[in-house]
Amino acid sequence: MKNWNINFFAYRKYYFTISIMLIVVTLACALVFGINLDIQFKGGALLTYSYTGDLDASAFQKAAEKVLGQSVSMQESTDIATGKQNIVLSLPTSEGIDAERQAALAAALNEQFSGNEIETASISVVNPTIGGEFLAKCLVAIGFAALLMVFYVSFRFRRIGGWSAGVTAVIALVHDILMVFAVFVVGRISLNANFIAVCLTILGYSLNDTIVIYDRIRENRRIYGASMPVEDLVNLSLNQSMTRSLLTSVTTASAMIVVSLVALLYNVNTILSFSFPMIIGMVSGFYSSVCIAPALWTMWQKKKAA
Repeated sequence: MKNWNINFFAYRKYYFTISIMLIVVTLACALVFGINLDIQFKGGALLTYSYTGDLDASAFQKAAEKVLGQSVSMQESTDIATGKQNIVLSLPTSEGIDAERQAALAAALNEQFSGNEIETASISVVNPTIGGEFLAKCLVAIGFAALLMVFYVSFRFRRIGGWSAGVTAVIALVHDILMVFAVFVVGRISLNANFIAVCLTILGYSLNDTIVIYDRIRENRRIYGASMPVEDLVNLSLNQSMTRSLLTSVTTASAMIVVSLVALLYNVNTILSFSFPMIIGMVSGFYSSVCIAPALWTMWQKKKAA
């Protein structure tokens, strides 16, 4: 096992600078380019059509927009169960799409693409009010989970500061959620249920990594007591737990990379919009657990002692 000897605390200003710059860029992109909310959050209609053979996706989109009289978003995917190619049209609308317009659209598409055997696979409509309520409940769930984690970490590590451990751990978690948010904003991926799923998964993953490090700090505090300065105590604990944290992160991220490659190969965008942000979230989780949370905790303890 490799013996690490890195002075993590000495580079804290670089960690904070990098994180602040990434967060500022993310928020700037969100303000300038906007946030793409999926239909399940903002309301609208989702129309899925299956087809055979080769199809001009751009012409398909234009034909749909001509019939509906408004712009639509389009995605291509493959139904793994049937092997059929699908085109998914996203229609942002507060009124939904009635049966008459559905029939008119299906007839026009079948007429223009008669050789592709166009079939309506599914149509789902989400009310904007329900979508907004769903988004609000998801955000509340994330906030409530973070609050519970503060209390849990504070109680478990009450021997090394309690609240300082809980608060700094959650600051690191907020950092990770913002990095996941950055993937969706910069990558122009629509915010949907996958975003909430990734955030909740990363909360647990990153917290576990941070707890391992705090646990090592607590054990070293018991062994060395007040004889070792707090920054040396944290550096020792980080170096001792580095191999475990690194191997865990690499193993888990590798699995998600394989999933992402398979999703790209089969053009399964719904899986890709989960697996790729998960990879970034795992990298961020490792970084924040090693570089952000311990550095903040050390600064808190030094200020408290002063």
